[in-house]
Amino acid sequence: MANDTSNTTKTSNKMWGGRFSAGPDAIMEAINASISFDKRMAAQDIAGSRAHAAMLAATGIIKTNDAEAIREGLLTVLSEIEGGTFEYSAALEDIHMNVEARLKEVIGEPAGRLHTGRSRNDQVATDFKLWVRDQFDAAEESLLALIRALLAQAEAGADWVMPGFTHLQTAQPVTWGHHMMAYVEMFGRDLSRMRDARARMNECPLGAAALAGTSFPIDRDATAKALGFDRPSANSLDAVSDRDFALEFLGAASICAMHLSRFAEELVIWSSAQFRFVALSDRFSTGSSIMPQKKNPDAAELIRAKIGRIFGANVALMMVMKGLPLAYSKDMQEDKEQVFDAADNLMLALAAMEGMVRDMTGNRENLAAAAGSGFSTATDLADWLVRVLGLPFRDAHHITGSLVGVAEAQGCDLPDLTLDQMQAAHAGITEGVFDVLGVDNSVNSRMSYGGTAPAQVRAQIARWKEVLE
Repeated sequence: MANDTSNTTKTSNKMWGGRFSAGPDAIMEAINASISFDKRMAAQDIAGSRAHAAMLAATGIIKTNDAEAIREGLLTVLSEIEGGTFEYSAALEDIHMNVEARLKEVIGEPAGRLHTGRSRNDQVATDFKLWVRDQFDAAEESLLALIRALLAQAEAGADWVMPGFTHLQTAQPVTWGHHMMAYVEMFGRDLSRMRDARARMNECPLGAAALAGTSFPIDRDATAKALGFDRPSANSLDAVSDRDFALEFLGAASICAMHLSRFAEELVIWSSAQFRFVALSDRFSTGSSIMPQKKNPDAAELIRAKIGRIFGANVALMMVMKGLPLAYSKDMQEDKEQVFDAADNLMLALAAMEGMVRDMTGNRENLAAAAGSGFSTATDLADWLVRVLGLPFRDAHHITGSLVGVAEAQGCDLPDLTLDQMQAAHAGITEGVFDVLGVDNSVNSRMSYGGTAPAQVRAQIARWKEVLE
């Protein structure tokens, strides 16, 4: 054990330089090390180092043969990491020092030239930005898949009638396609937020060094271009202090997660025996260990639960960043685990939701039966009284309410009342009123832009297909 401690101390001191005469004890090592989680950024770290080395050679800061040795050595290290043979060391703290130490073992002295003109501060900011940028791209791809699945459902049921709810009480008839398209709009905004945030964060911190830039004649435009950034970040203090990009990812992820949770809640309700609006596929359901009749919407329930982890990550990183002075503080090491976990859970939730939507089957008969219950065409009756008889809407509202009371007392719905019963509430009512009381007539009449009429739904489906092309 004494030998192990001595080796750890020796390795740590070598990486830190001559400032420290003793290595960290086990507790300090445990709280200080981040390699257990930031090793996820290995590919990004090596990509950043390759771009930096190439730039150093192009500007004459290091020799071309040293840059070539560094490039080849980094590829060797990457292959070891991808092949699962790389040995990570907590004593080396993080992915950056682990890679650099192994690079020195592979190529020797030239490895020491790689860190010229940069710091771990701008290095980690670059690595993390590259990683988060990949998550924006993955979220975009998943959201597009989900939107296409919703469009397929909307197109299949553009004219299926179902109840629209407020307060989870029957309000007015809508179409299945219209309901699906509501989520297309929500996830479409999520897609827009992801794209917008990605564009804003696409500035390269590399070359900001510790906080003040560097005296070496580096070419920051070259490294930014090599790593796919639009430009280098314009302020070195901001570049190493910025975690807005991670916060924006978590913010956009949280709103998207909220939308996923709302839809998951509806699927849980709709698939229940009391509603029977949809049947979820066996691929996204489970049974009960004791009740053989059960088919539980576990995927939807787990989406609904996992969302809390994404919300929590957003709040946690806000709390880390809220009191930090410029520039870098070690607190910022706590930025990654939350983002990693949130990204994992967002991608899983998006994939599960897309699968459920693609596989689910709407029960058209049950949807239609429910659409006609609960006096869902009462608003159509009130609108008819205004449109045909010229009544003020408040008077029409009162008359309709009285007719709902009559129907409720008789245990029937509005279309089941006789004309005489209607005329008892208002003498001007004619047979024409019954034309608007059917749910199909109701939804077909909602032709305002964005309305639930099948023609409007199909127009919105066509618009979205054009957008996605």
